[in-house]
Amino acid sequence: MGPRVLVVVPARLGAERLPNKPIRLLAGRPLVAHVVANAVASGLTDQIVVATDAPAVADAVQSSPCTVVMTGAHHLTGTSRVAEVAARVEYAGVDVVLNVQGDEPFLPHAAMSGALAQVEAGYDVGTAAVPIAEDHVAAPGIVKVAVGEGNRALYFSRSPIPYNRSGHAGRYWQHLGVYAYRPAALARWMSLPRSPLEEMEKLEQLTPLAHGMSIGVALLSEPALPGIDTEEDLKLAEAHLGAGRS
Repeated sequence: MGPRVLVVVPARLGAERLPNKPIRLLAGRPLVAHVVANAVASGLTDQIVVATDAPAVADAVQSSPCTVVMTGAHHLTGTSRVAEVAARVEYAGVDVVLNVQGDEPFLPHAAMSGALAQVEAGYDVGTAAVPIAEDHVAAPGIVKVAVGEGNRALYFSRSPIPYNRSGHAGRYWQHLGVYAYRPAALARWMSLPRSPLEEMEKLEQLTPLAHGMSIGVALLSEPALPGIDTEEDLKLAEAHLGAGRS
């Protein structure tokens, strides 16, 4: 029998670039409901929790196969919100927590299983990345990751990393919105003071990295459809789903 996996989808309404993001409609259904359906389709778990402080989000997933946990409104990051859920007594027997970000309706199932595999391999945190076309590398909305030996994350940034001083063709990796961690590693992450790097880049994963925690990155071979951060992203996702129905 494999590890007992708890999928948690953190969802808040306060996104600045796309207000009320989790409950915005995509192909007639709230965005967060698509995220839950994709997690179900992965077959990795039958325990899926939507973690939110907004009753409107809870209402949006009423008919979805998940549990809703109402969390505090104080959380600054998705991982903090996930940690509140993981600390509840009813989830004490969970082996691994899988944080699937609430704006990633097209997250590849291989990214989810790959993140879990990195934890199984011994990393404190598991995540995933896909190749980026070089003409998109400069976009600050695309988070990049530099990876070393053994798929170990070296750094995450909104800037192009590594800087290609040589001019030779190189590979850039886009970080996807998924994290896996054992409960003890998640609790350790939450105990750490926020790194100045996190404050500067606005990337929560830089805090555990700066404090010496290891992050393993599953490297997928094919690009993935982007998460939903802007009105334009929402239109592109709608067009993609529309093309799939035609």
